Amino acid sequence: MKTELQVQNLKCGGCANTITTQLSDMEDVRDVQVNPDLSIVMFEYDDEQTVSKVKEKLKTLGYPSQEDENGVLLKAKSYLSCAVGRFGN
Repeated sequence: MKTELQVQNLKCGGCANTITTQLSDMEDVRDVQVNPDLSIVMFEYDDEQTVSKVKEKLKTLGYPSQEDENGVLLKAKSYLSCAVGRFGN
């Protein structure tokens, strides 16, 4: 199955790189694509529980789904994740 998640704090290619790398390392997640312009994360999966796991992973990285609360701590995490994505490669 394939799904799209609208996320918050997704600003640039560094963010997209971090998200792609982190989600691609997850079991049962394939074909991760990130569109920073639309703040959308797309991926394929087999098990419905995977979507919840991906949402939780995104939140820990600072990219909560659109329906989640987006506090100062999550925004700070997203800046750190972005920097890792830009300079970590």
